[in-house]
Amino acid sequence: MLLFKRQERHVTELSLIVPCYNEAQNVDAFYDRCLQVFEPAEFEVIFVNDGSKDDTYKKLQHLHEEYSNVLVVNFSRNFGKEAAIYAGLHYATGTYLSIIDADLQQDPEIVKHMTEILEKKPDVDVVAAYQKQRHEGKFMAWCKDHFYRFINRLSEVDLRENASDFRTFRRNVQEALLDMPEYFRFSKGLFSWVGFETEYIPYVAAERFAGTTKWSFAKLIKYAMEGVISFSTMPLQLATFCGALVSVFAIVYGIIIIAHTLLTGIDVPGYATTIVVVLFLGGIQLLVMGILGEYLAKTYIQGKHRPVYVVKKVLEKKE
Repeated sequence: MLLFKRQERHVTELSLIVPCYNEAQNVDAFYDRCLQVFEPAEFEVIFVNDGSKDDTYKKLQHLHEEYSNVLVVNFSRNFGKEAAIYAGLHYATGTYLSIIDADLQQDPEIVKHMTEILEKKPDVDVVAAYQKQRHEGKFMAWCKDHFYRFINRLSEVDLRENASDFRTFRRNVQEALLDMPEYFRFSKGLFSWVGFETEYIPYVAAERFAGTTKWSFAKLIKYAMEGVISFSTMPLQLATFCGALVSVFAIVYGIIIIAHTLLTGIDVPGYATTIVVVLFLGGIQLLVMGILGEYLAKTYIQGKHRPVYVVKKVLEKKE
């Protein structure tokens, strides 16, 4: 089943969009916590099972059978958190929408505070949370801090340092995001790109209720590269600059060689220099080709117009 258009459903007050990948130990506790914070009639939960390999889908089926405000979108395979967020946006019907993780590091109580801000401040369209302090190693924290500084210098959008996907927003923001069906999605950048008045609030992430994080250092690096390439053409300009700089050095070096030959003769022992120059130029060429290849590959895949995700089954809410 391919999903291209948002289906009309009964509008609720709040839609919680919850991407799930191997969260079998957390989904029950997450929903119980939601019931402690909200009245059942006030909210709906859109669980998006992103190709989990554990019993997440079975747990979600039980929740769907027991509660009328639970909707489950089951992907045919793992498409990634960004695709899960996009799917949740398609199915959400709330006046307010919130993106939140299932591991209870992000407390639904904070969502309630976010909705109160939106109700009190009609000019604010998005309330986004940023981590006041991180429970992670110094190296990882250093990498994330410098990533935000790096991407803000390169890109056309400005990302709030330490801001996460954990945010609550109005339906006009939802519609703007759905109007951008790009395949390679970077939600932090998309929220900044569409604009709208955003208020940032601090929060402290709790410990995971169960399980371990799905983010490895390699995945974070890949995610960072997606963000840079999606919202900046600066790497292409950098490749042009590198090519021009190397050309200038080559011209200057060529003039030096010619002058040296004319003044002292042909006997120029330059084997080591030649090897260094060849390796240097080869490295620059591979770097430039790699940057071009990243952009070309994404253009190629986007040009196929494949859906961002494929739905295997949807468990609709019970009206």
